[in-house]
Amino acid sequence: MRVFRSCAMVLLPLLLAAAAPSVVALEATPDDDRFDCRLLATEPTPQTARDWYELNLWAGHCYRYDAHAVRIGFDGVRTLVISHDVNDGVERGRARFLDGPPEAFERRSRIGRLGWSEGGSAPTTPAGIAAKISSHYRLSLTGEERIANRRAYRLDISPLDSFRYGKRLWLDAETGLTLKQSLLDETGRAVETFQLTVLERPRLHQGEVSIDAPREAPRDAWHTGWLPAGFSPQPVETHSGRHGSDVTHRLFSDGLSTFSLFVAPLGEIEPLAPGLHRLGVSHAVVRHRDLDGTPRQVVVMGEMPPRVLLRVADGLSWAAADS
Repeated sequence: MRVFRSCAMVLLPLLLAAAAPSVVALEATPDDDRFDCRLLATEPTPQTARDWYELNLWAGHCYRYDAHAVRIGFDGVRTLVISHDVNDGVERGRARFLDGPPEAFERRSRIGRLGWSEGGSAPTTPAGIAAKISSHYRLSLTGEERIANRRAYRLDISPLDSFRYGKRLWLDAETGLTLKQSLLDETGRAVETFQLTVLERPRLHQGEVSIDAPREAPRDAWHTGWLPAGFSPQPVETHSGRHGSDVTHRLFSDGLSTFSLFVAPLGEIEPLAPGLHRLGVSHAVVRHRDLDGTPRQVVVMGEMPPRVLLRVADGLSWAAADS
């Protein structure tokens, strides 16, 4: 279960901050290392679904706030408090559950990039995510509602194929922050809902947020044989003291949906039972395979259709990544 817990620690804190893209006027270049949040104050009101989504992603980086929230999912209804702040250009998001098992998460981050650097350059997330997901999802505004006693616009994000789940967002009309979001399975059913009940003192950070430096891609001795269209490896730090140095962990995303892939020699870990496992709204596929003459455990986990995770796990092959 250690790999499952490690992956959960990667995925759960994503509630704290929506990863980030850009309104065209706010575009950051690949060479930028900071973004000035004060630019948001001068932006006109968004007019299209894509404009609202871009603003939402910037707002997730640039607003400081405290909030009370509920999560409705596989384990029933749980309440929590969350906060987001920026200090010295670094974002800090925190979440603490108020009922059930005592759990707290903290995430320190910067604005990310869409991929590994090539020739020392890599696009920033704000410069590309909205355009990227528009190729694989349909974005549509479907009306105005009231959430947490605030005016909100509902934004539906529907997949254009069966390889990913959809989302429904309710965005604060004043700030663009997410007031409510639902994860929708292949049938359009909400499998998890996260909603703010009180948003306290949202205020625009009067300064800059750091952008991650470009990172060179690691040289893995394996490669994925198949990925859903639009998914690519993410330039994030995945090494953790929760597992040994022999465990390789990579994160893949299409800009909205994300899954983790773990590869480890079976002799160096406590093996998990092969098969398909359900962990809340996530699924995990475990395979024991002979790769390069060594028995290895492959785990693919994410909030995605199980058959997609199965296909990724079964398509992994052992060969130089650049061959």
